[in-house]
Amino acid sequence: MISLNGRILKPEDLSNEIASSEQKVMVNELASYPVIYYYESIQQLKFELLFRVNTVKAANALNKSGAKFTTFTYSFPNRKYWYRLPNGGFLLRDGIDPSEGIEDIVKNGELYAFECSTAIAIVLYIAALYSIGPRAFNTYFSRLYLMDWQFDEDLPIYQKDGEDFLIGDVLHFKNPDFDPKQPWWRAENVIFLGNDKFYGHGIGIRDSKTIIKFLNGKRKENADESAYLMRMITRPNYKTISLLR
Repeated sequence: MISLNGRILKPEDLSNEIASSEQKVMVNELASYPVIYYYESIQQLKFELLFRVNTVKAANALNKSGAKFTTFTYSFPNRKYWYRLPNGGFLLRDGIDPSEGIEDIVKNGELYAFECSTAIAIVLYIAALYSIGPRAFNTYFSRLYLMDWQFDEDLPIYQKDGEDFLIGDVLHFKNPDFDPKQPWWRAENVIFLGNDKFYGHGIGIRDSKTIIKFLNGKRKENADESAYLMRMITRPNYKTISLLR
């Protein structure tokens, strides 16, 4: 349910405010769950919808970029824009605009390799760039660092338990009986694209059945527990990020 200044709204109440067909789908999703989503203003709601649309856009761009999947040990960036640190993370080079550095990953993806959690961070940073614009992005993310689940304080994220999956959410498939020789397949972090479609780095855009089948193929001998989609949802704090514009 959507609560705007204490008033529960139906999708039709927002028909004059929300013009995009993509955003209308998201409004219908928000309204369909018994969970209450609180907004202090229509601008807060609109920014979240914009960010979610841009998250899908960024996930599709990264999927098409040619960036490779690998572990932290073998990760590499385009060294024109990024330093590779000993832990496998990427640190933006001095003198490079953060917007230019993060966009290079989708423009020249073949020059990059990283694992799925860093891919999620990249998607969310690109979505932030699309949503707040390059000027604000360059101001707030001047020392951009890409590594696992480490996010800049100006891109706060949080996790919650539930099944109110919304387009643009970060979701997680768990593989409890993963092959210990391939521990990187213990889980797959994904962006939910809607209609049972998910983007996962190293897997691509697939439905849940295909992702589970793939992960089940990466289990130890005599495994008896299937991979599954977790109830854990990871989301940016859209209200805080909207203040960066």
